[in-house]
Amino acid sequence: MKNGIFESEFAKGFINLCEMGWQKGWHERNGGNLSYRIKKEEIAPYLDSLCRTGEICGIGVTLPHLAGEFFMVTGSGKYMSNVKGDPENCLAVIEILPDGGHFRTVAGLSAGGRPTSELPTHLMGHDARMSATDGSRRVIYHCHPANLIAMTFLLPLEDRVFSKELWEMMTECPIIFPAGVGVVKWMVPGGAEIARASVEKMKTFDAVVWAHHGIFCAGDDFDNTFGLCHTVEKAAEIWIKVRSVAESKRQTITKDEFVELAKAFGVELNTDFLD
Repeated sequence: MKNGIFESEFAKGFINLCEMGWQKGWHERNGGNLSYRIKKEEIAPYLDSLCRTGEICGIGVTLPHLAGEFFMVTGSGKYMSNVKGDPENCLAVIEILPDGGHFRTVAGLSAGGRPTSELPTHLMGHDARMSATDGSRRVIYHCHPANLIAMTFLLPLEDRVFSKELWEMMTECPIIFPAGVGVVKWMVPGGAEIARASVEKMKTFDAVVWAHHGIFCAGDDFDNTFGLCHTVEKAAEIWIKVRSVAESKRQTITKDEFVELAKAFGVELNTDFLD
């Protein structure tokens, strides 16, 4: 029996982001994943239709701030290219149990399966961004944009270096991600080590680059989150093009101009990355 939650307005936004990422070419095979912390008023109409007697699974960590929260997430091994046509099979709604250390799937994955293998990283990231933004961040998106991945083979894997290079590529960048980006060295995906390293970065940054792998972006809503990822990748594309024709830049935005830009748009720029 179909569950109406996959026809809700927030589900439509979730599905649309999956489709846009697929169309951009950021989700080869079953690559990438997405999660959304559902608002209380959004989940309320569907509570009676949820299956709350299923298997209880451990998260691997205890996240008391997430106790009682519901999340929509992509399924492990599911293809972003199939989400639009079959969301009830490709997506899951999970409930975090009162102990903050376990969850159960309450809707979706109609043909079987489990939530994304990156679920611990997503949930730990949600916990970190909730604390850092008074709960405003609700979306976490992971994808594999080619130009940004290419940059991780050429630049030192340092927050400051990546942030400044990306900011210089396009005027909008320091406005859209004024804190910069965090960078995590290569680690085996899906494990505790990369989850801990990513979450440490997400205490500060909405965008975290995984070397030779991809990016995690957090945002208030689906458009904001996709827009952040799109902006970072477009800046990376420009950087790759510049680097392909010249060893160094002839001119760029100066430190004083960055400060002037931040003042004009009322954003708090991480000026430590400009020195």
